[in-house]
Amino acid sequence: MIVRMSKVEIAGPRGLLEKVISLLQEMGMLQIEPSTIGFIEKKDEAYIDSFLPDKETLSERLFLEDLKAKLEELFLYLPDIPVRNSYIEPMVIIDTIKENLQRHLLTCREISHKKEGLQKELDELSRYSFFLDAIEPLLKSIKQIPDFDFIGLTLRDSEAIDTLRKVLMRHTEGKFELLTSIASDGTTVGLIAIKKEMSERIKKALSDKDIPELKFPSSFGNLAFVEKMTFLRKRISEISAEIEEINMRLESFSVKWGAIYRRVKEWINERLSVLKATASAFETGMCFFIYGWMASEDVDRLRIRLNQDFEGKVVLEEMEIREQDLDRIPVVLKNLTYFKPFELLTRILPLPRYTSYDPTLFIGIFFPLFFGMILGDAGYGLILLIISLVMIAYCRTKRDIQDGAKILSVGAMYSIFFGILYGEFFGELGYMLFGLEPIFLERRTAVIPMLYFALTVGVVHLGIGSLLGFIIALKKKTKKAILSKFFQILFMLSILSLVGSLFGLFPMLLTKPIILAILFLTPFLLFTGGLLAPLELIKSIGNIISYARIMAIGLTSVLLAFVANNLAGKTGDIVIGVVVAGLLHLLNIIIGVFSPAIHSLRLHYVEFFSKFIEPGGRKFEPLKKEGKV
Repeated sequence: MIVRMSKVEIAGPRGLLEKVISLLQEMGMLQIEPSTIGFIEKKDEAYIDSFLPDKETLSERLFLEDLKAKLEELFLYLPDIPVRNSYIEPMVIIDTIKENLQRHLLTCREISHKKEGLQKELDELSRYSFFLDAIEPLLKSIKQIPDFDFIGLTLRDSEAIDTLRKVLMRHTEGKFELLTSIASDGTTVGLIAIKKEMSERIKKALSDKDIPELKFPSSFGNLAFVEKMTFLRKRISEISAEIEEINMRLESFSVKWGAIYRRVKEWINERLSVLKATASAFETGMCFFIYGWMASEDVDRLRIRLNQDFEGKVVLEEMEIREQDLDRIPVVLKNLTYFKPFELLTRILPLPRYTSYDPTLFIGIFFPLFFGMILGDAGYGLILLIISLVMIAYCRTKRDIQDGAKILSVGAMYSIFFGILYGEFFGELGYMLFGLEPIFLERRTAVIPMLYFALTVGVVHLGIGSLLGFIIALKKKTKKAILSKFFQILFMLSILSLVGSLFGLFPMLLTKPIILAILFLTPFLLFTGGLLAPLELIKSIGNIISYARIMAIGLTSVLLAFVANNLAGKTGDIVIGVVVAGLLHLLNIIIGVFSPAIHSLRLHYVEFFSKFIEPGGRKFEPLKKEGKV
């Protein structure tokens, strides 16, 4: 539900402003309004001004923002590891903190820059590791001869190898050795062994044929190929050790100082929040005024606390909410324990306006109902219920997964319920094992009755949506919208009654009166809803037909279960039959989680909520301490 909000004014002596804002931050109940629009009358604006902070406050703010920037830079250099909580009071030792922070920042910046340089060099050298791993076995297979040189290279394909052999044969008269191997990344690498006096000539010939030699970094100097390989291994090991040592130093620093600096940053954010909030206050010669919004249920508690802390010098008054305020009132959603998990699905939508409805209640009621109607198999529901309970038990710290599992558990229970009504337990397996028969309808054969049932559900669901839209129009007291909604509802009821009489659901004697009623309502509908009113009616009829997906998707599920059981029976082998049926039922369960969920949400988001939900609400953002929920 959308929490009822109050428009409030807090007033008191100017000297208490900062203390009052600190209390408001601690309580975390009030969203301060930085504008006086809607809070004070035009005639009173001349006597009240925005609060102007003094030089001392401005200096403090600049000082704290500078410290905050340095802390943020420091935390960029530190590893993200869990640290203990610190309970120091930064204000008492702020000068000491400033000195230590400057020194620590310089140290951490220096070693972090050194680490970046080492990491860059390591990344560069690591590009040669794949070559090294592939080439080392080849080096071992070649006899080391002092006057021989080695050339390493990478090759694109087998054609490049043939071209290479031809080049080497022409320039060395066959006096070479070529070995190839496949590196870990799939690249073909080659190693050429030739006499040193031929080395430069061969390298130039390879370059002319676009067969690139493996170039080592300039830091390797004039080392021989084998020495380069040894040096590469050694240097990678040295860099890795240096980086590990730096990481240990940073981690040790974080363990020692991280908690303190996190507490300082938290305090700075809270203090800056207070100082910035003072800019949203207003003042006269002797008093301050704070305007804002808060939950009506919290007003008395805040008023009592203000009276206690300031001995009646600071007062809180509720102000009248006027029609022009309705679009500016911030929105807070608060739901009962059962509906709370369904806020996961509500958060996908834009926040509703204060004058609208919280979608969570309706999703909590109808989403699992539609899910169960579509899946409608007691066996599948039982499997999903077990899975959801396991997820709830083992994912306690992950809120979204917890909420998703709770939603799945409710949907699974509805699936079990409708599975009993439909007589389905892994398809018709329930009938074969323990004689489970349909109580309501057998979906596999009663296609038309199921279609009627699905459309009836659509009529009821959308009827509720239209009625809620009418109630919203009544609340807003907009006569044209009220009449438009009213005549749309009457027109739709008339059309549905006409369809019902044509299909024999109502007596045929009612057909002519219904047609006359439709003709009578048409001018009123056009007058109140405009020329687009007929299009809205066509859209509403389309929305109702859209609920046929409840029947269609459910029929797909039951037919796949039926196919799984029949294929299992035709295999002629119990083990193979169980495996085949199990795999098909598993596929059906997976589809049965996503397909009903997606289509149930679509029926809500597109068809149902368009009737009454008004998006564009303003999020409630109270002044509160960092980390406070």
